[in-house]
Amino acid sequence: MKLFNKINFGITTISAAVILMTGSCSKRLDIYPYQSIGSDVALLTESDVNATLIGCYDGIQSTSVYGGDLQLFNALTGNKDDINFTGTFAPLNDAYNAAMSSNNTYAASTWAGVYNAINRCNYVLSALDKVTSSPENRDRVEGEATFLRASMLFDLVKLYAKFYGDGDYASNPGVPIITTPTTEITEANYVSRNSVKEVYDFVIAELTKAQNLLPEDNSRYATKFTAAAMLSRVYMVLGNYTAAREAANFVIENSGKSLETDFEDLWFTEINGGGTTPEEYIFFVKITTQDGINDMNTFFGRTISAIPGTSGRSDCKIKDAHRAKYEAGDVRGAFFQLSGGNYYTKKHLDTYGDVLVIRLAEMYLTRAEANVRLGESVGATPKEDVNLIRERAGLDPLDVVDLPAVLKERYLEFAFEGQALSESKRLKQPVSGLAWNSPKLIWPIPQRETDVNKNLVQNEGY
Repeated sequence: MKLFNKINFGITTISAAVILMTGSCSKRLDIYPYQSIGSDVALLTESDVNATLIGCYDGIQSTSVYGGDLQLFNALTGNKDDINFTGTFAPLNDAYNAAMSSNNTYAASTWAGVYNAINRCNYVLSALDKVTSSPENRDRVEGEATFLRASMLFDLVKLYAKFYGDGDYASNPGVPIITTPTTEITEANYVSRNSVKEVYDFVIAELTKAQNLLPEDNSRYATKFTAAAMLSRVYMVLGNYTAAREAANFVIENSGKSLETDFEDLWFTEINGGGTTPEEYIFFVKITTQDGINDMNTFFGRTISAIPGTSGRSDCKIKDAHRAKYEAGDVRGAFFQLSGGNYYTKKHLDTYGDVLVIRLAEMYLTRAEANVRLGESVGATPKEDVNLIRERAGLDPLDVVDLPAVLKERYLEFAFEGQALSESKRLKQPVSGLAWNSPKLIWPIPQRETDVNKNLVQNEGY
């Protein structure tokens, strides 16, 4: 999915609707309420709607959303088993140590970034009547905006609320579901948190709708297979293994995507690929030399003089204990860079590398895990799926594949790709000595939000 990098229309005017303006203009002639422009002014034509849809992609490209931080938080929060974080950014250090406060600036920027992007999607969805060129174009526009909005809510609820399986998810507070554009700040904007169940029900319904609306081929934007892949991930969180397997199998069998032959070819998309995105990528954010910063690169990367095009703060050093978990001969276990006496994952050395969200290998391992749990072999046997991934990693095939074998492959295959915290919670596994459902592993609702909106209930411990 290619994200446009420069927006040639006033998207900042539209997104400004989510910003509470505290100041007032000092010039008497500035009489228009720029902070509350309505869609009747901003979205007059189909061209306006299409431009705003590009703005939705630009919104998720922000470093505080899918430009890296959503993945970074999942990889870093509480993860002392795999990562030695030596950075000087206090908010990230607090996340690493599971010692966040309600005024954590990264928690605040991600919350705001997600709802900014959601607001752009809401603008698009409020103006579908302007898309008159064809029913197919209207369906595509609606499907893309619906997919993006649902995906962001899914990733937000995993970070800022109790995970599924932790108490009663029908009553646990999740995150607010906002489906209309914010054009001005009124009492109606002071929303409450929907329950975790309500959020998941909404996300499933919206992703299902998006899958039905989206085309099979949509250049590098969201397709029905992108929506199905995200649905598969949602169903895995909820323990609905039948639905997760069906969605994953649908992507494998119909998307036309294929696994990269060599594991190393999944990375260095700019350095070695000249910006070409690997065929295995299903959902990703495009980073370019003209516009784009990859926060996974910023904090996991490091400048390696022998590899031009690399950069990073060198904050996330990979511990020997993690590297020791790979079998001898596993190319994934060798995919680390030794520099200055420390090891760094090579997955994020590329300054302008794409930010990965979902790739096809996950669909194979999801199908394998679901089939193992269900005692079935729909699409392929678990042994076939797991050995497909192992053989690419240079390993001998397994004669027997059970649940521990599948989970080990998931852990090693997707290490440092931004799913560690969610996976630990899904599997109810401890995180560096903390219980999987420890309140310390749940991000705080930003204090600036609860200060303004008294309807927002704060999470436990904050």
